[in-house]
Amino acid sequence: MNLSDANIEKTYIIEEIKTYDEELKSFLFSLGCYSGEPITVISHLKGGCVVSIKEGRYNIDKEIAQAVLINRTA
Repeated sequence: MNLSDANIEKTYIIEEIKTYDEELKSFLFSLGCYSGEPITVISHLKGGCVVSIKEGRYNIDKEIAQAVLINRTA
């Protein structure tokens, strides 16, 4: 399951970042978005979603949301 499929206001655990783009992985890591970390979808938007990671809120596009694989339970 990826962030595009996540329910709003539910906290999930990130399983993996599924992309071959090392720059994208590095960027997400700098936000605190990496395996084992909790993530909450605040809202879904037409082109992506707003997520809460650690103490920050970020607007991510659909492509990135699909690369972030999550566990259904947190």
